[in-house]
Amino acid sequence: MGTRLNNLAQLLRTTNRLAEAEPLMRRGPAITEASLGADHPTVAALLNNLAQLLQDTNRPAEAEPLMRRALAITEASLGADHPTVGTRLNNLAQLLRTTNRLAEAEPLMRRWW
Repeated sequence: MGTRLNNLAQLLRTTNRLAEAEPLMRRGPAITEASLGADHPTVAALLNNLAQLLQDTNRPAEAEPLMRRALAITEASLGADHPTVGTRLNNLAQLLRTTNRLAEAEPLMRRWW
């Protein structure tokens, strides 16, 4: 159910209906966490998507903890060398870059290389 809500929310996000997408994206991780557990990779994916929506709506302070949690879950469940970890590192680094926290972004970008 959480993934289905996320899919609809992603469609709304793609069509720039961000206000409609957000409540759906907020429900998705909670539903998925209740059924699969807090440390499941799907929870991380849904948190990451919500964080990107928050970043799209210029709320990086709300997005950052979600991105950090998504990264932690992904790394713990899939391993540090998994390509999805690289994606999560890049997403967090880009958020930090947009908030002019370049010194924090650089090590994340270098870590994947």
